[in-house]
Amino acid sequence: MLAGLPLPLSFSSNRVYYGYWIVLAGFITQFFAVGMANYVVGSFMIPMTEEFGWTRAEFTASRSIGQVVMACTGFVIGSHIDRYGGRPFIFVGSFILALAVYSLGSISTLLQWLLLNGLILTIGAALIGNLVINVTLGKWFVERRGRAVAIAGMGISLGGILLPPIATWMVDIFGWRESWQLLGIATFLVTLPMSAFVRRCPEDYQLHPDGKSQAEMDAGDGEAAKADFEKSMTRAQAMRTSSFYFLVLAFGLFQISITVMLIQTIPLMTDAGYSRQVAATMISIASVPAFISKPFWGDLIDKYSPSRLASLGAAITGCSVVLIVFSVANQMDILIYASFLIMGVGWGGLLPLQEVIWASFFGRRYLGSVRSTAMPFTFGMSALGPVLVAYYYDIAGDYNMALLAMAMCNLASAFMLFKINGSDSFRIDKV
Repeated sequence: MLAGLPLPLSFSSNRVYYGYWIVLAGFITQFFAVGMANYVVGSFMIPMTEEFGWTRAEFTASRSIGQVVMACTGFVIGSHIDRYGGRPFIFVGSFILALAVYSLGSISTLLQWLLLNGLILTIGAALIGNLVINVTLGKWFVERRGRAVAIAGMGISLGGILLPPIATWMVDIFGWRESWQLLGIATFLVTLPMSAFVRRCPEDYQLHPDGKSQAEMDAGDGEAAKADFEKSMTRAQAMRTSSFYFLVLAFGLFQISITVMLIQTIPLMTDAGYSRQVAATMISIASVPAFISKPFWGDLIDKYSPSRLASLGAAITGCSVVLIVFSVANQMDILIYASFLIMGVGWGGLLPLQEVIWASFFGRRYLGSVRSTAMPFTFGMSALGPVLVAYYYDIAGDYNMALLAMAMCNLASAFMLFKINGSDSFRIDKV
C-alpha cells in the first residue's frame, strides 16, 4: 500500500487541511479529463468528417465507445482506489491521456479514430477523472463533502467555458491535426504534477475527515464521519439493495442528455445557420452557470436532502433541452441564450449531487468499489445517447425528436430521484 508516503506539504502549522490540496488537484485534472474527452470533440467534428467523408454517427461512435470504456475502466480500478488511493492512477493516466490526444493529430482512418479517441484517450481520462478524484474526496470529507466535490467539479465547468471556443479557434487557425497535438502537450504538462498532491485517506496520516482535530473527535464532533465509515456497505452488500439499482437508472437517465449536448450542440447550431464560433459559445454559456452554481449546490447538499436537490437539477436540465430545441428551430436568439444558461444550472448540480448521494447511501469505506460497480450500468445507458441521436440525424436530417426524447429521460430521472428513500441502505439523513 501507499499509505506510508509522506505528504508533500508540511502540516506543522496545521493552517490548511490537506484535503483542500486534493480539491485543487481534482479541479485541474477534471478540467483536462472531461475537457479532452467531451468538450473539445464538437470543435473537430465538421472538419474531420468533411476531410474523411465520415458520417456524424461514425464520428460520434467514438464517444459512445468511450462511455463503455469509461465504465469498464472504473469497474476495474474502483476497489484499487480504496486500497491504494488515487495517486498512481493519476500519474499513469496523465501519460496515457496526453499521448492519446497528441496522437489524434496523426490519424488517417476511422479505426484509428475509434481506437485512440474511444479507447485509449478514455482510459487516460478515467484514470485522472471524477471517479478517482471524488472517491478520494469522499474519504477526506464527510460533513463538507458536498462543498468539496462541488469545488473540485468546478474544473469541469471551467473546461466547458474555455475549451470549446479555444479548440474551435485553434482548429480554424492551425488546423485540426496541429490542434490535437498542442492540446496533448498542454495536457501532459499540467496534469502530471497533480499526482503528487493526491493521497488515499486522512487516517493514513493521523488526520480526520473535514479537518477535525483529535479533541473534536473525542468530544463527539465527528460522529457523522465515524458512522459513515463504520456502516459503509461493501460492493456485494450494496448490490443487494434496491436503492443501488434505483440510483443507477436515475442517474443514467439524468446524464444521457448531457453527453449528447456536449457533442451535438455545435452541429445542431451550425445546421440552423449559426457560425461555428457562435455554436461553440453555447457550451461555454451553459458552463458559466454550471461553474458559478456548483458552490451553491455544494452548500445546499450539505444542508438538505441531496436526492430532492438532484430531482430539481434533472428537471431543470430536461426543461432546458426542450426550450433549446424549440428556440433553435425558430432561431429565437434570446431564448437560445436563456435556455443554455438554464441548462447550465442543472448541469452544475449533477456531479456533486451524484457523488454525495452515492456516499451518503453506502458510506465511504468501500466507496470506490460501490461507485465503480454502478458505472457499467449508468455509462452503458448514456453511451447509447450520442450514437442514437447521430443515427437519427443521419436518417431524419435534424435532431429535434431525438433531443426531445433525451429531455424526457431527464424528466423521468427527476421523478425517480424525488421518490427514492433509501430505506434498505445506510444513509446520512438531512432535512
